[in-house]
Amino acid sequence: MIGVLAILGPGTLGTSAAQWAAECGLETRLLGRDLAHAELGLRVIHARWDQAQAKGRLEPSSRIQASARLRAEPFTPAVLKGTSTFLEAIPEDPDLKAAVLVKAAQWGCPDLLMLSGTSALSIADLACRSGLEGRLVGFHLFVPVPRMAVVEMAVPPGTSPAWVERTKALGQALQKRVVQVRDQPGFAAARMALAQGLEAMRLLEAGVATAEDLDALMTLGYGHPVGPLELSDRVGLDLRLRIAEGLAAAGEARFQPPPVLQGKIAEGASGLKAGQGFYAWSSGRKQP
Repeated sequence: MIGVLAILGPGTLGTSAAQWAAECGLETRLLGRDLAHAELGLRVIHARWDQAQAKGRLEPSSRIQASARLRAEPFTPAVLKGTSTFLEAIPEDPDLKAAVLVKAAQWGCPDLLMLSGTSALSIADLACRSGLEGRLVGFHLFVPVPRMAVVEMAVPPGTSPAWVERTKALGQALQKRVVQVRDQPGFAAARMALAQGLEAMRLLEAGVATAEDLDALMTLGYGHPVGPLELSDRVGLDLRLRIAEGLAAAGEARFQPPPVLQGKIAEGASGLKAGQGFYAWSSGRKQP
């Protein structure tokens, strides 16, 4: 029994996860710093459902049922009463994540399943910062959550098997293949994607080919759905830079960020969300 799932963070990841959880039949609470913040995320989800219904991809009855399972709430002690699982889906700032994990652990019941949605931060480090050693599990969902069929579960040494089994059960309830990986900075998925993205940036910087042509080699040659530079724009060049800097600082020289990436961030060109990265973007679409 999964119980009530609370997701903190009405941003890209949080809204995508909450939408899919409700569609999968889970009682879901989308939490924000206050009610207005949470309701912003709820409006985003309803707009997606409007589009899906208009295009015939979502039955009206299914939309009504999913909507009934989803509520927007402020992040307060009261909302965590009766909650079975807490997933933080806030920005990749370890201090910020640790602070909310401490609060959730204090406010929730002793058997509250504690999950971090980070894609790259060490779970063991977050657990140490928040006093959750042996209890915190990494639950890296890929966006858009409804379309991506896998979740990366990062488990630090010493984690109770009970927490691991409950996390797997949640992944299965969300209709995902659960891939368990060893906890380390970058886990497995982010490291593989980052390595490819950084190499594409170095090739671009060296004038080997254009961004469009480098991406075409991977989409048309290897069948990737998007190329490494477009993917970097979609993920966020600022996030790519933070992960690369963290891994390089830990002694992994191959992840040293190239100057072209540092330059994009200095210019404010962080990718899709900024409207400019390795490509120009408008209304979520890559421009010619």
